[in-house]
Amino acid sequence: MSVSVLGAGAFGTALAISLAGKGPVTLWARDAGDMAKRRENTKRLPGCPFPDTLTVTDSLDQASAAKILLLAVPMQRLRSVLEDHKGALHGKHLVACCKGIELSSGVGPVSVITQTIPDATAAILTGPSFAADIARGLPTALTLACGDAAAGKYLQAELTTANLRLYRTTDTIGAELGGALKNVVAIASGAAIGAGLGESARAALMTRGYAEMQRLAAHLKAEPTTLAGLSGFGDLTLTCTSEQSRNYRLGQSLGQGTPFDPSTTVEGAATARAVDALACEAALDMPITRAVAGLLDNQLDVAGAMKLLLTRPLKEE
Repeated sequence: MSVSVLGAGAFGTALAISLAGKGPVTLWARDAGDMAKRRENTKRLPGCPFPDTLTVTDSLDQASAAKILLLAVPMQRLRSVLEDHKGALHGKHLVACCKGIELSSGVGPVSVITQTIPDATAAILTGPSFAADIARGLPTALTLACGDAAAGKYLQAELTTANLRLYRTTDTIGAELGGALKNVVAIASGAAIGAGLGESARAALMTRGYAEMQRLAAHLKAEPTTLAGLSGFGDLTLTCTSEQSRNYRLGQSLGQGTPFDPSTTVEGAATARAVDALACEAALDMPITRAVAGLLDNQLDVAGAMKLLLTRPLKEE
């Protein structure tokens, strides 16, 4: 196996630990020295020791020698990382492990890869997965989406591990949207719980948020069944119901009116703004996304957002 993970946040580190159970894996990190010495990512994923088959490096040349590169960097930084290291990434299998919509362009990670490194094989790995669970060897299933069916089969075989079961699809747009939009709904769900609106309100937001996800997916010609799978419904269920989700915790803070650590990467914040802009341009009805964008930009409070949603014209489901 020839795999490297670029980005040593919690999720990238967890994937590297899981993959190292199959064979040698390289993890590219800025603070590689400390992690190599401690054999652990004490800052992002404490308590999860590195296997002997996991090498940590700050050399991109060393990491990019692998055939498969997992891009575990924040969505809004993905393009700049690719552009900064174009020379080392040409012709590789590049698998995005971030979830979101780029604020500047309105496209997802697979499109960012194909626009930036045209001769690379672009794919995305997404689905219900918390880094701590993966690193501890707990089981889950993920979606591997790649427009090239043959490459998708190859990546599925190489990246499936003892605790990560991968299902493949060629519908990269659907997989991108599921992973991105569920974060927006998670912020809304966290806000409802944080404001004390109850479990029923959260269930309603999840259901109607899923309808919004399907609406945008249909507009962008994604396969409707993709959103019903791991990358859509599966990830939505996980992210909207657990405090392990940073998006959910941000929503809780908004609902409670308490500060949230600005250094924490929350992909759903930029995605909400990007999707709201897309929806307005396409004249799509996405009121939950609009409400979340309003909360994030201090144009609405939770009471105002709920009033906006509850006083909309009545209609069929």
